[in-house]
Amino acid sequence: MLNVITLVHGRERQLDNVIRGLEQGSVLPDAFWVVFMNQPARNLHSELFPIHCRVIDDGSHGLPLARARNAVRQCEGEQWVFLDVDCIPGQTLLADYADALRNRPEALHLGEVRYLPSTAQMEGWTHATLARDGVAHPLSQYRGEPGSVLAHHLFWSLNFACTREVFERIGGFDEGYVGYGGEDTDFAFSARRQGVELRTAAALAFHQYHPTWRPPLNHFDAIVTNAQRFYLRWQQWPMEGWLTEFAERGLMRWSRDSLQILRHPTDDEVDACLDRAGSGF
Repeated sequence: MLNVITLVHGRERQLDNVIRGLEQGSVLPDAFWVVFMNQPARNLHSELFPIHCRVIDDGSHGLPLARARNAVRQCEGEQWVFLDVDCIPGQTLLADYADALRNRPEALHLGEVRYLPSTAQMEGWTHATLARDGVAHPLSQYRGEPGSVLAHHLFWSLNFACTREVFERIGGFDEGYVGYGGEDTDFAFSARRQGVELRTAAALAFHQYHPTWRPPLNHFDAIVTNAQRFYLRWQQWPMEGWLTEFAERGLMRWSRDSLQILRHPTDDEVDACLDRAGSGF
């Protein structure tokens, strides 16, 4: 049976929708594990499966995402679905992952995510309305058919699955990454180094809308810091599109082997990057 793990900071409504989506699935999880980051655990309950809560408190106001994902090591279960708190699982998500893990237990499996725009119907949603309103991300064109081998740099940690054995073979997530950006690509590169294939899975989730920034100047410090750590580990830069845009705005000096912050974005600059189209990605 599959266990599901979700990381949470705030996002109460979104988490309730994740639980509701799991309850409506064609296959139920063996258990749902919720890791609260720098906040107390909520009292959660489902009539259909057990819910276990863990708390990761590193004394900061940030999001210790890598450490929270690594909490899977202290949880019971051998097959794991990692689902972002913003992602409502599709009706067959767990069934699709069960098939993928049965066919290729040695691989890392990446599910599909469709994005719900700001205009999506969220009050009283059904799987039919989610399917109607969900929009494919432009990068989904590279996914291929379910079961296809995917380039590791296309890994995204919103919706993926693996066995405990594969997670440990990869080495888990590097807890030196703090905040937004880079830790999921690092995990995928570690998988590649260990000979773990990345394969697509039909497992579909629907990403609940929240505001986004293009480029994400609201995460400027974390992205730069994590990019520098990534370069030291892999001798190449992640998130090159964002780094290019930061450099073009005069925020940093970036060359083949160095990155230096020149100034931080102003509040007005951050606000100007807010995506007002409501696409959610």
